[in-house]
This record gives sequence, structure tokens and C-alpha cells, in this order.
Amino acid sequence: MRIGVLTGGGDCPGLNAVIRAVVRKAVDHYDDRVIGFRDGWRGVLEDSYDELTIESTRGILPRGGTILGSSRTNVYAREDGPEAARETFARHRLDGLIAIGGEDTLGVAKRLNDDGLHVIGVPKTIDNDLGATDVTFGFDTALYVATEAIDRLHTTAESHNRILVVEVMGRHAGWIALHSGIAGGADVILIPEIPFDIDEVCGLIRRRHARGRYFSIVVAAEGAIPKAGTMSLSAGEVDEFGHPRLGGIGVRLEQEIEERTGYETRATVLGHTQRGGTPTPFDRVLATRFGLAAIDAAHNEAWGMMTALRATEIKLVALAEAVKQLRTVPVEEYERYGVLFG
Repeated sequence: MRIGVLTGGGDCPGLNAVIRAVVRKAVDHYDDRVIGFRDGWRGVLEDSYDELTIESTRGILPRGGTILGSSRTNVYAREDGPEAARETFARHRLDGLIAIGGEDTLGVAKRLNDDGLHVIGVPKTIDNDLGATDVTFGFDTALYVATEAIDRLHTTAESHNRILVVEVMGRHAGWIALHSGIAGGADVILIPEIPFDIDEVCGLIRRRHARGRYFSIVVAAEGAIPKAGTMSLSAGEVDEFGHPRLGGIGVRLEQEIEERTGYETRATVLGHTQRGGTPTPFDRVLATRFGLAAIDAAHNEAWGMMTALRATEIKLVALAEAVKQLRTVPVEEYERYGVLFG
């Protein structure tokens, strides 16, 4: 077979492990030819590619990022996009393509497959918000980085009697904020799923001071939003999928908390450090399992499907199911930990 591979959306620890697994099994086991498109769907539209071989993918397992590059390109945001993709498939005589990405990348994959181009998806996002799979690779690494940062910030917060706000990633889902906050012993955790009341946040901090704890750690997902009319936030520019550029909630919380409580407050934005660096062993193994399952699915002509982790097993699920809705933090899951706040 002739198989294409691409990585789209934000970079993520474990992408290279998927690429390596696909290439190793495709070449050594199936005697396939593998084409790697550069910079996500942009590479398909512009026919920018490299041939992937055992030699070219050697040693990439522990590397962060993606050797293929990535972008947030939307094939369907361009008038000639679907036709350009069709021409690229025909030019390389591709039997199918493996798209590694999150909601947006796999949403394009689903539409192209519906339009007659054979595509299989592999779920990737540090936000852990993709439906139809219990967990996505990249999340464990991001969680480790965020938790370590919170652990380190605890000491300086306590030394200076400060309130420290830690902004972590999470546009629509607060999995990183919730899990790193719980693991790091945060005093307040703010997630996108539940609009927060800034007065309640300040109340929890004041209660800690009344109990003789003169420092606090506030963990906020980048997509956390205040209840209407309680705090103002600025809107950023949008990408090709219509998503606003986020970032800034940490600084706004710093300003509001210090102004309302009088306590010295500082914000730390972890940003892209959560995406970078070496993937954890869990993410390396999960990504490898996804890659092996994806190339097997291609040879079984399971087009329009996505690899998924269900309990401990790798299963195939429909791309339509995977992108139907985001996997967000249930309210009851968040409320379970409320007793630990403040």
C-alpha cells in the first residue's frame, strides 16, 4: 500500500512515537511506502512531503514535537481545499492517509473520508478533550509538567506569603487544571466547564489567611471564564477553525485577587512548556500502540475510523463519534474535590 501520514494542530509529546510505529510496521511488516506530509493539512494542500523510512524515523521515539511539523490549517476553509486534497491523493496514488490530531484535524479527516478519500484518525491532544477515547497521548506529559511546576511554586509562595496563580492549558476542557491542581495540592481550581465567581475565589483565599495559611495556589485553565458581569476578559484573534487565541486569564486573576484582597499576588503562565520536551513513558507506549493499530486498520480497510483507548484495550471507533462532542470535565467530577479547596 501507499500510505500518507500527517500531524495537525498543536504539537504534542508522543507524535513522533506514532510516526515511528506507523513507519516501522508499514515498511517492515507490510512492505508499504509511507509519505509524510509536512505541516498538517497544509502539506496535503500544497503537496509538501517527505518519504518516511526506517532510517529517517530512527531515534525519534523520545523526541517531543513532530518531525513532520504541524499547523492549524483547515482544508474546508479554502474554496479549492477539498479538490486540492483529492489531487494530492491521486498524484501519489495513495490508498489512504493516517491523520494524527485533535478535534479540528480529525474533523477535517472525517469530512474528507465522507467525500471519498480514505482516512484513519489517531487521537492527539494534551487537553484530553477528544471524544470516544478514554485518554489521549500527550495529556500525561502535560499533566506531569504542570504538576511539577505547581510543586515548585508552592515553596516560593510559602516563603513570600504570596498568592500564586498558575495558568495551564485547556481551551474548552479543564482536565489539566483539575488533575494537576489536585496532584499539586492547589487551593483553588478554575476550569472552563464551570464559570467562576471571583468573590468566591477571594473568599477561599481569605479563609486560608484566617486559618494562618498566608499563601495560596490558584490553578486556572486558559479557557476558564468568570460568571457574567463579574470580571471582564479581552477576546483574541481567531484561527481557521474559528477558535480565539487564548491566554491572559492568569494575569487578570492576579490583578483582581490583589485588588480585592490586598494580598500580594503573582501569575505564572506555563504556556507551551506543557507541549514541549520528552514524552512520559505512558505517552510513548500509548502513542506507539495507536500507531501500530492505525496501520493495521489501514490494511483492514477500516477507513473513517479512529484508534481509541477503551479501558486498557485499543479499539477502533468511528471518526464521526470521536468528533461529535468534546470530552469535558463532568460537574460532579469537579464538585467531588470541592472539599479540598481553600
